[in-house]
Amino acid sequence: MRGLRREEVAHIAQVSVNYYTRLEQGQNRSASPEVLDAIANALRLNPGERAHLHNLSRAAELARPAKAAEEVRPAVARMISAYLQGPAVVLGRQMDILAWNALARTMFSGHIDIEELLARDTAPNLAELVFLHPGARALYPRWNDEAVEMAGYLRMMAGRFPGDPELVELIERLSHASPEFTEIWSGHVVWDKTFGTRHLHHPAVGELTLSFESLRLPDSPDQCIVLYHAEPASLEEEALRILLEGRGGG
Repeated sequence: MRGLRREEVAHIAQVSVNYYTRLEQGQNRSASPEVLDAIANALRLNPGERAHLHNLSRAAELARPAKAAEEVRPAVARMISAYLQGPAVVLGRQMDILAWNALARTMFSGHIDIEELLARDTAPNLAELVFLHPGARALYPRWNDEAVEMAGYLRMMAGRFPGDPELVELIERLSHASPEFTEIWSGHVVWDKTFGTRHLHHPAVGELTLSFESLRLPDSPDQCIVLYHAEPASLEEEALRILLEGRGGG
């Protein structure tokens, strides 16, 4: 509770302790957006956590049946393929890799069998790769940070799409197969990092620190484009050039 007692949160949000307790226990889902914002302010929630709080209050409204398999518009797939400044991927609502460019595949191929992934009938799932594939800890030198962000993003998506069968199945599968995921998931972390830096490793060029931007598609808000790039004239920029030209053996 961010170090605040229940009574303190209720006081700051200007609601009764009894009312706040019912909200906290899921017994009252009729809170207005204004009340939820007041509680979010009291708890000093970040934007992702604030959105998650609103989604939880609208669980019945947001619940929806299973959707058809996600697909990327061809124009988006071509745009991703043509991106040469760094790795680029399109992620679906369950973290399926719906499209990726040559540099993204090259980065993964340093530690993960890409041909085996592409031979499957379903799209590779980034969350499964992070938590279940043994090569992920080499691909991500700061694996624990990556794991926390991944679990937090899945929790945010679970709030946006409560009851989504495929998302529920993915979370159950990770919970059964990965003690690390179970531990992180129990912490109720919510994460929606839209930009920042990520540390990746490829055996041919070593560790790379790349900046990234996440962009949601207006007509497909379930899908997210993630673009990576290196600082101009940096060692990372040269390393990406080596990998793109195929001199890295990827």
